[in-house]
Amino acid sequence: MAAQIEIEIGRIRENVLAMISLVKKQVELSKEAVMTFDKDKANAVIASEKSVNTYDLIIDNDCEKTLALFSPVADDLRLIVAVLKMNTYLERMGDNAEAISGFINDLEVALEPAVLEKLQINKLFDLNIQMLEMVHESFDEEETSIAAKVFLADKEVDVINSNATNIIADLIKSDLDNTLLYINLLSIIRKMERVGDLSKNISEEIVFFVDAKVLKHNKKKKNKFISKETDQ
Repeated sequence: MAAQIEIEIGRIRENVLAMISLVKKQVELSKEAVMTFDKDKANAVIASEKSVNTYDLIIDNDCEKTLALFSPVADDLRLIVAVLKMNTYLERMGDNAEAISGFINDLEVALEPAVLEKLQINKLFDLNIQMLEMVHESFDEEETSIAAKVFLADKEVDVINSNATNIIADLIKSDLDNTLLYINLLSIIRKMERVGDLSKNISEEIVFFVDAKVLKHNKKKKNKFISKETDQ
């Protein structure tokens, strides 16, 4: 029985890592689609969403089967509980990447490089890609200090998102003919901000799985954790 549950847990972990890698690839392709107006890259993101959904179903099914057949406890139980939430967050990331790519497909002309630079779109995508890399490493190595770095990166994402509203407002005032374009561009930023939030949520689940600490909805506890882990 012990050997079998180890096999099942190992399979779940492998699929979660594969799903993280796939979602990271979606974000990378979304970045290329936005920055270079590459509709082939946008279509690749949309096509890969089926694979993300497949992983979602497989992981959910494997977790439910493991709970039903083996009644896991302690570390194994925390892993299953964490993975069920992580799986949902990853699927939502894929949805956001797909939506961004759909927006690019609907455009007739490329976004102005100067506007993209002003809004720090490139940095926004890069931060999210880095966060997914850290999520992958943190989960794979069960290393919470890496998860703590995700929280710090998410704060940078939040700053870019917060600054975007005023920048977009100024752009609309000076170029009313492209109001809809700028509103949609703000939507891209909001979706990337959401991806950052979801990476943060996944990191919270990793901390729960590894250290049995609940950081969700506890800002003071989370800041203390970040300070401790990043000072080491």
